[in-house]
Amino acid sequence: MLIRRFHRAATWATPLLRDTTVGQVMELGVNKLQIGNSCYCTMLQNQMPKRFADKDMTDKTSERNIGDIRKHQIGENVSRKDKINFLVNTLMDLRDSKEAVYGALDAWVAWEQDFPIASLKHALAVLEKENQWHRVVQVIKWMLSKGQGTTMNVYGQLIRALDMDHRAEEAHKFWVMKIGSDLHSVPWQLCRSMISIYYRNKMLEDLVKLFKDLEAFGRKPPEKSIVQRVADACEMLGLVEEKERVLVKYNYLFTDEKKGSIKKYKGKRKSTKGNQDNSDLMKKAQ
Repeated sequence: MLIRRFHRAATWATPLLRDTTVGQVMELGVNKLQIGNSCYCTMLQNQMPKRFADKDMTDKTSERNIGDIRKHQIGENVSRKDKINFLVNTLMDLRDSKEAVYGALDAWVAWEQDFPIASLKHALAVLEKENQWHRVVQVIKWMLSKGQGTTMNVYGQLIRALDMDHRAEEAHKFWVMKIGSDLHSVPWQLCRSMISIYYRNKMLEDLVKLFKDLEAFGRKPPEKSIVQRVADACEMLGLVEEKERVLVKYNYLFTDEKKGSIKKYKGKRKSTKGNQDNSDLMKKAQ
C-alpha cells in the first residue's frame, strides 16, 4: 500500500519536484510544505505507531507492527476539514511563486489514495470567499495539469477567477482554446459569464463575435440582459443595422417579461379582492 502511494506521489508531482527516486520526490515535496513551526508531514507522522521505530524487534513482532501500520495509514485520523484548512492556510502564506504553490499541492495530495477533487473544490470555495483570485487560478491550473477537473463548471470558475484577477485577455484565450470550438453544448450560464467579461473589459468585437457564433449553432439567448449587452456593443461599434436586427429578432424577450409582470400584478389584486370578500362574509356571519 505504501509503495503504491509513493508511486502515486511521483505521478502527481510536478517536473520541478521529480528526481531519480520516488523517495527524493516525496522529500522535496514535503520540504516545500513546511510553514513556520507546523508541518503537515510531521502532523501525520506523529500518528505512526511508536513500535515501528524499533529496529531490533523480532520477525514476529515486526509482522505484528506492520499490521498495525496498515490499520493506521498515514493521514487516516486527520479529518477532511483539517486537511482543507491546512491547505488553505498554507497557500495563503506562500510567496507568489508558481513553483511554491505547485510544490505545496503536490505534497498535500501525495498520501491520498484517490485524487481529492472534492476537498480541492472546498478549498477553492474558501479562497474565493477570501478574494484570493490569484491563488484560485493557480490551484485550478495545477488541477488541469494533472488531468483533473476538466468540466464546464471548473472552466467557468477559472474564467471568473481570471477576470477578477484582471486577466481578461487570458480568460479570452482560455475560452477560445478550451470552450469556444464547440458552442453547441456550452451552458448558457457560462456563455453569459463570458459575454459579461467582454462587456466589462470593453472587448466588444469579441462579444459580438461570440453571440453570432452562438446564433450559428441555433442557440437563442434565454434572457433580455444578454440581448441588451449585444445591442449596446453593436451601437458602440457603429453597427446600427446589426443592433436593430438583434433587437427585432429577440423582441419577444422584452415583451414577454412585461406581460408576465402585468399578469403577476393582476393576480395579486385578484387575490386581495378575494381576501376582502372572505372578510365581509365573516363579519355578516358574526
